[in-house]
Amino acid sequence: MTTAGTTLVIGATGTTGSRTAAQLTAAGHRVKAASRRAAPVAGAEPVPFDWYDPATHAAALNGVDRVYLIPPLGDSDPAATMLPFLHQARTAGVHRAVLLSSSAIPEGGPAVGKVHRALTDLFEQWAVLRPSWFMQNFTGTHAHARSIRDEGIIRTATESGRVGFVDAEDIAAVAVHALTDEQAPDTDLVLTGPEALGHDDIATVITEVTGRTVAHHRLSYEQMRDHLTTQVPVEFAAMLAGMDRAIAEGAEDRITDTVQRLTGRPPRTFRALLEREMRCSS
Repeated sequence: MTTAGTTLVIGATGTTGSRTAAQLTAAGHRVKAASRRAAPVAGAEPVPFDWYDPATHAAALNGVDRVYLIPPLGDSDPAATMLPFLHQARTAGVHRAVLLSSSAIPEGGPAVGKVHRALTDLFEQWAVLRPSWFMQNFTGTHAHARSIRDEGIIRTATESGRVGFVDAEDIAAVAVHALTDEQAPDTDLVLTGPEALGHDDIATVITEVTGRTVAHHRLSYEQMRDHLTTQVPVEFAAMLAGMDRAIAEGAEDRITDTVQRLTGRPPRTFRALLEREMRCSS
């Protein structure tokens, strides 16, 4: 059983935001799709929203009783930006909040972990989605996807560490349940796919499905950090390289039943996602 209401989806043109907005509207729920350009999303009301422009916040929150929160990308201290908005949302009548975090960041941890902790105090109903790394990192606009297309290479400092990569469609499906089920989860949810894969395995599957040879180049932590500094600020690059090092040490070598438990269906495999992408592009 689900409840009625209007959901503000922040980051409605992003990887999980776009899918969450689409799945909500497809199920008949009212959605305000928030993005900096107020880009149209089928079935949703587009609204301009910028984390760094508080003048956009009140209109986005008008008439909303639940919100899907995508933190500002590349912000090493998102709590400083997000917490004033969350207080405003609570005052405006939002009673349920679902936050996209990461399996690598616990409650009270760095960056969005501080927002996770605040959420539990601010809202009557809540959930924190802590997905593992996205499968779409290898197929979309992520640096891995670009290096695969341009060079046939995946660069990481993960060594042989394994990750329960998860499909963004499955993350969105869980988000929809967390936002609309009569009872909110009121907990954090670690989301993974059905299998833990190393980046060598990822390269092999891409090679087999696409017919194009892809290799995993293993870098040291320092090499990965320095490579990333060409794309993102130094502090953020160090954090990302540190996450790779944690993977190498086994931090992400796990699978959970959360997707199956909340959606009633198993999560998609990486091979199935690639095959779907190939069909859609042909």
